[in-house]
Amino acid sequence: MRTGQSTARHAGERLAEARRYLRERWQIALVALAAGLVVFLVGEQVFPYHTLNHDEGVYLQQAELLLEGRLFLEPPVAESFRPWFFVADDGGLYPKYTPVTATFFALGGLVGSYRLAVAAIAAVAVVLTAAIVTELFDRRIGLLAAAILAVSPLFIVQAVVFLPYVPAFTLNLLFAWAYLRADRTDSVRFAALAGGAIGLSFWARPYTAVLFATPFVCHALWRLRSVERAVLLRQGITAALGLVGVAVALTYNAIVTGDPLLFPYEAFAPLDGLGFGHREIVGYEREYTPSLALEANARNLWQFATAWGPAGWLGTLVAVVGLATVARRSEWRDSRVLAVLALLVTIAVGNLYFWGTLNVLGDLSDPNDGLIATLGPYYHVGLLLPTVTLAAVGLRRIVDGVRAARARIDDRRVAHSLVAVALVLAVVASGVAAVALAQPLSDNYETTRQYERAYEPFDDREFENGLVFLPTPYGDWLNHPFQVLRNDPSFDGAAVYALQHREFAVVDAFADRQLYRYSYRGPWLPFAGQSVTPRLREIEHVAGERVRLDLSLGLPDAVETVDVSTSAGTGANGTSAAVGSELNVTVVAENGTVTARSEAFAEPITVAHDGESPVELVAFVDYGALGGFDYVVRLPLVSEEGGYRAMTPYLEVCDSPGLCGGEAAYVPGEHRSGVAMNATLSASD
Repeated sequence: MRTGQSTARHAGERLAEARRYLRERWQIALVALAAGLVVFLVGEQVFPYHTLNHDEGVYLQQAELLLEGRLFLEPPVAESFRPWFFVADDGGLYPKYTPVTATFFALGGLVGSYRLAVAAIAAVAVVLTAAIVTELFDRRIGLLAAAILAVSPLFIVQAVVFLPYVPAFTLNLLFAWAYLRADRTDSVRFAALAGGAIGLSFWARPYTAVLFATPFVCHALWRLRSVERAVLLRQGITAALGLVGVAVALTYNAIVTGDPLLFPYEAFAPLDGLGFGHREIVGYEREYTPSLALEANARNLWQFATAWGPAGWLGTLVAVVGLATVARRSEWRDSRVLAVLALLVTIAVGNLYFWGTLNVLGDLSDPNDGLIATLGPYYHVGLLLPTVTLAAVGLRRIVDGVRAARARIDDRRVAHSLVAVALVLAVVASGVAAVALAQPLSDNYETTRQYERAYEPFDDREFENGLVFLPTPYGDWLNHPFQVLRNDPSFDGAAVYALQHREFAVVDAFADRQLYRYSYRGPWLPFAGQSVTPRLREIEHVAGERVRLDLSLGLPDAVETVDVSTSAGTGANGTSAAVGSELNVTVVAENGTVTARSEAFAEPITVAHDGESPVELVAFVDYGALGGFDYVVRLPLVSEEGGYRAMTPYLEVCDSPGLCGGEAAYVPGEHRSGVAMNATLSASD
């Protein structure tokens, strides 16, 4: 009888354990699903035009290339179609980043939305975090760690955007979980999975993978002291497959750069890499010294601990409680726990050697400057694993402490008061966590509002067969900053986007397309909450022996004088004009000269044309003591086979010389009374 009762009791316990196991699995799945849904919705609502980090466009352009089975872009005019962070090579243009992250995004593209990919990656990261912490402690602490990760500001923001940090973090989590599982079970399959994951991670972000793997490599070496056959086999398989990933990375280097040891990152900017001393990328350079590295990384870590980690500063305090708890218990002597916690050291110290941790800060004296203000200390994403682990242990310790205190108190009123205080503290903690997450999302949404204004002309127009010339606020790069205006890899989309460079060669390459020019008024400062006033206009391309441009420039009241000058690449000439309600000027290019005539001129302005330079006419409208402004007209013009080709001119109203040449576009209805520009272009034989 007793045997039967014992068997029944054990069966009941096993059933209860199975139910608890399934319940905890479902809870983790729900947390992961919620994290993925939040990432998707935040991306749609807060980041529809992407972020201030223009690397997003690089990865998405690369994903689009991969979806067409390509590694290189082959534009018809390379100089006019070079995207940001693409390397120019004889075989075409290729990104400075490896294709691993872009492949993940491309998987989302296969099912209709790149955002589905980042949502899935976030969900997987949450599940893997729970699995890792469960390996170290138990399922309840694993569930807590997953939930804490899912509300961490740095994780949410970086999971939403199309950047490599959370995808690489997820690969590293997969490696850590598989390694720990293989270590516990002697599983060859999990050992192989660990090796494959870290090898792929190395290909994605080599230095990040090395910093993450180092504690586990040390643990593996420590485990090898036993010289057991199973351990040797398991560690050997992990190492071998990890080295396969290294070999694949080197093979890819050989394909795109021609040298296995030359990474695309280095091919783009040889001095933009690891180490101290002179560092440089795209015209920006610094002397990166150890002292500067210490200061920059201290600021990154401070931001992580106080604002971007789990629940901001509150999560850090709870993690400290967790660290104290682990230190007092046997877990401190568990080499597996130490391997995970050692990430706090390897990632923090290792990033000293990389000057990117300085560049993310902007002005060191301003905590709100630089990409860190809106995107967080993203080079330190790997710190989230040990931090959420300790925070989960700390939170469990606090909850258990409250329960134990309540159980020891005989007075029920005091016990209930203790619970009430705990609930109030929980509500306050939830508020702190919500504020920590809301702040970066709010800052990014403010930037999105500025982007929304800038892209307004494109939202209101559907192209059928357009060719759009774009301005270059940051130099001769596409998608820098206009990330959403990307070309299809085959350059056959409804719209093709080109730089304002070698315009006539571009027109020849796309002769059957309607031409447009995008311009804007105001400085490009979306990060400072400043909007531009955009303009998208159709433009004409004409050709003939003689090109004529008729201009009408409005003259506001109180104008005292107007001075006009014309240049065409070989010098300039000028005159003064009579003041009236408007200034009408006719510019004619023929027989190697450009002549500007007006009834308001004492005599015509004539200059020689060098055959390739644009014609520029500047009219300074002077109010006397009240200042003035410039009308600037720039006419793209080239001479070919005894004739000329021209395109509709750029029109600018320059209140400040510093904004001329790209940020002073004439936008009808956006200027003071009396300011107006009109231009009509024609050609004849």
